[in-house]
Amino acid sequence: MPRRAAIVWRRSRQRALHNARMRILVVEDNAGIAAGLQANLQQRRYAVDVCTTVAEAWHALEMERFDAVLLDLGLPDGDGSEILRRLRGPRRPGGDSQALPDPNTPVLILTARDQVRERIAGLDLGADDYLVKPFDIDELEARLRAMLRRAGGQAAPVIRHGELEVDPAARTVRRDGKLVEMSPREFSVLWVLLQARGRVLSRQQIEEHLYSWGTAVESNAVEVHIHHLRKKLGNASIVTMRGVGYFLPVENT
Repeated sequence: MPRRAAIVWRRSRQRALHNARMRILVVEDNAGIAAGLQANLQQRRYAVDVCTTVAEAWHALEMERFDAVLLDLGLPDGDGSEILRRLRGPRRPGGDSQALPDPNTPVLILTARDQVRERIAGLDLGADDYLVKPFDIDELEARLRAMLRRAGGQAAPVIRHGELEVDPAARTVRRDGKLVEMSPREFSVLWVLLQARGRVLSRQQIEEHLYSWGTAVESNAVEVHIHHLRKKLGNASIVTMRGVGYFLPVENT
């Protein structure tokens, strides 16, 4: 997976910025199931990346921080439980507590193995939840939301920036108390810039926080979102540094 690995590596260097969209890693070798999960979760505003083998998934976890993992067990090059075992295993003495892979990443096992002993084994290895195939996508997302709530603790606070009030949990923006209508991508662009107030972000940096691996990105997509945001945000407008990128000025906070 050289090309995919390179993309993940570039993103890992920018991960200090908070991602407005929850990033989910789907580890599933069945192309139909993987595509269905990816499409359904993306419609529900998650950023979704797919790996099909143990090796590929472990490499991704070493290079990128995910908010949750949906893990199949029967994979072409081994058992998915090996990923879980290594993820939850002991860290090297003296290692960086922020290093990847993150042992606290929530994991939901998705498998056709429906025996009680197998469910117990998966949970004992450190899985946060276990769902047997076939499953209902609404139930899956409900379990995913519950996992993310447990992992995240309290909801993120509302951020105030000038005349704007941004609620990351509800994904809403108010300007002078009035709700501002915006698309999911527009909200994500605004949120990324808010988290980096005073710092210039390039178009590539913004794109890497909005799109999953392999997603086709139109060359002017970020510029279009910025244009729409400027029309809606008024005095809290986004500043352009020509040839460099975009930023929100700190003095407006």
